[in-house]
Amino acid sequence: MWEENNVTSLLTIDYPIIQAGMAGGVTTPELVAAVSNAGGLGTIGAGYMSEEDLKQAIRSTKQLTAKPFGVNVFVPEDVRVPESEIDAANELLQPFHRELQVAPSKSASHSSATFQKQIDVIIAEEVPVCSFTFGIPSKTIIHRLKSHDIRLIGTATTVKEARLNEQAGMDMVVAQGSEAGGHRGTFDTSFEQSSVGTMSLVPRVVDTVSLPVIAAGGIMDARGILAATVLGAEGVQMGTAFLTAQESGAKPPHKKAILHSDGDDTVITSAFSGKPARGIENAFIRYLRLYEHNLPAYPVMNTLTKEIRKAAGSLDRPEFMSLWAGQSASLSQEISAGQLVKQLVEDIKIQNERSIL
Repeated sequence: MWEENNVTSLLTIDYPIIQAGMAGGVTTPELVAAVSNAGGLGTIGAGYMSEEDLKQAIRSTKQLTAKPFGVNVFVPEDVRVPESEIDAANELLQPFHRELQVAPSKSASHSSATFQKQIDVIIAEEVPVCSFTFGIPSKTIIHRLKSHDIRLIGTATTVKEARLNEQAGMDMVVAQGSEAGGHRGTFDTSFEQSSVGTMSLVPRVVDTVSLPVIAAGGIMDARGILAATVLGAEGVQMGTAFLTAQESGAKPPHKKAILHSDGDDTVITSAFSGKPARGIENAFIRYLRLYEHNLPAYPVMNTLTKEIRKAAGSLDRPEFMSLWAGQSASLSQEISAGQLVKQLVEDIKIQNERSIL
C-alpha cells in the first residue's frame, strides 16, 4: 500500500500528504486542522509569527483537531545591510508608496531571539512535528526538540543539502524541486545551482540519504503523488494545491490569480523579499526586474515591501501583491482542504487498481 511507509509511521498519520507550512497568514487553524482531520499532516507556517501569535495558532488548531500537525519555522539568517542600501530600495518603492498611500518601512529582520522563542512555544505546546526552511538549526536546538520526542523535517534543494540534513539528525527531508511556489529553501549553494527540478532531485536524494524523502514542487494531484512514489519518495509536500482551499487564509486576489493561471505565467523573482521565489508575474515584478541584483537581501527587502503587499491585498490590487504559486498552478481547485485530501486518496486508489488490471 502506498500509504504504509516510514513517513506515515513516524508522523502517525494515515496518508503521507503534507500541507506545506506557507507563511504570511495562509495556514489558518481551519486549514491545518482540515488536512490533519482528513488523514494528512497540516502545518502552521510560523515563519513571520511572533511568540504569542504562534501560541494562539497552535491552541486554536488543537481545538479543531486531535490529530497530529506540525509547525514550520524559518532558520534565521544573519544579514547586515547598510542604511544607504535601504534608502535606495525605498526610493525605488516610492511609486508604490504613493499609489497605495503607505509610508516607507525600515528594516527589521527575523532575529535569532524570535526563532528561539518559537522553538520554546513548540516544545511547551507539545507540537509533535517541527519542520525547517532556509537552513539547519543548531545541534542544541535539534537535541532539545528530539528530547521532547518531536519529529524533525528538514528542507533540501540539492543532494548536498539533503546530506547535511541527514548529518544534522533530521528524521525526514523534503526534496524541494524548482517547480515549487514561493521561496526556495536553498541554504548551502547559489540559487542558480540549486534550481533542480523535482523529477531530477528526488531520485538522487533517495539514492544518497537513508532518511525518508518527501517530494515537493509541482505536485498537485494523484498523478504527481504516484510519480513521486515511483521516484522513491515516501511522501509529498503540497503548497499551491492547498493555497486555494476554502480554509486557506490567502487573500481573494491571490486565490483568484492562481485559479486563473495557465501555469506558464510564474517567474522566479527577488523583487518582493530579496530572496528568489516563484510567483505569478505582475507589474511590481516587471518594474523591479532591472534592479533585482541591487536590492537588499532577505529578510530586509521582505520587511521593506511588507506594507505595500498588505495594502495591495486589502485594496484588491493583485498587480502589487506577491502572488506565490508553483508551476502547476493551473491544476488548482477551489474546494475544502479535507475534500482535496479525500479526492487525492480516492484517485490514487483508482490509478492503482487500473495499473493492476
